[in-house]
Amino acid sequence: MRTTHTLGLDVGGTKLEAVVLELPSGRELARRRVATDRHDGYDAVVARTVDLARDTAALAGIPLTDLAVGAGMPGSITAHGLVKNSNTVCLNGRPFRRDVERALAAPVAWDNDANTFALAEALLGAGAPYSAGVVFGVILGTGVGGGIVIDGRVWRGPQGIAGEWGHHAVWAGAADARPCYCGQRGCVEAYASGPAVEAEYVRRGGEPSSLAAIVARREHDAAAAAAVQTLLETFGRAVANVIDVLDPSAVVLGGGVSHVAALYTEGRAAVAARVFNDELTTPILPNLLGDSAGVLGAALLAAPREALPRALAARALG
Repeated sequence: MRTTHTLGLDVGGTKLEAVVLELPSGRELARRRVATDRHDGYDAVVARTVDLARDTAALAGIPLTDLAVGAGMPGSITAHGLVKNSNTVCLNGRPFRRDVERALAAPVAWDNDANTFALAEALLGAGAPYSAGVVFGVILGTGVGGGIVIDGRVWRGPQGIAGEWGHHAVWAGAADARPCYCGQRGCVEAYASGPAVEAEYVRRGGEPSSLAAIVARREHDAAAAAAVQTLLETFGRAVANVIDVLDPSAVVLGGGVSHVAALYTEGRAAVAARVFNDELTTPILPNLLGDSAGVLGAALLAAPREALPRALAARALG
């Protein structure tokens, strides 16, 4: 099989990361990470992204023109090719993707960061044993999002919103259903994101604290116990809904909230209590790749399909 080299770019709010992979071996040839420094403005972030791609290619000893390039970033794109909903706010309303491609003089396979996470975990991480089926990759962090990978391919949907489970309403019937920035009330994100749990703790009388501290206090702090219980109840309702609709082969959790151990025990029990089946057989798994998932998924976006199976085996087993 012909060797393919891909370069992945992960454009995050605090860091930019690049990796060069050799496929089908899955060997990592070079990796670099720099600060996004978004306060420097749009032009600086474009230049920094382009320089990082060039420098990482040089570090790998492969001309940029010989690399297939993929990139992931938060947010989405308007019909006119402008960035929207990015946490690197200086990119919003600007043709970032087009400007990067023009500066690199190369086409780039773009996707949002939830999809690159899902793809990496489906092919190289916790979801690898289930990659011939459907892997639902979940982001539980500052926001709540996700991606769907079917037989090793990202499913985006005709509107590009596949996997956006954070904006289905699970508490809409409650009299005090919380407003969400999307305009609805009772959305998953308004209850199960890290900031939502922290805000719930304060609302119940606690002092401003990190999610980890709140979880650590739940055994002896009633406000912490209630805030975590709301998280688990929301998780149970929301994931059960996804399983009822999608019946995925596996669910892989990522983001800062995914470190809450109770999600895999009490949270799973909450899902099982609501799923439309006598038992819950769906694996609900912690991610394996951590914050490397985004950049690896970006590299995989650009890979020819025939190069993926052996790369999967090399990384998942080695």
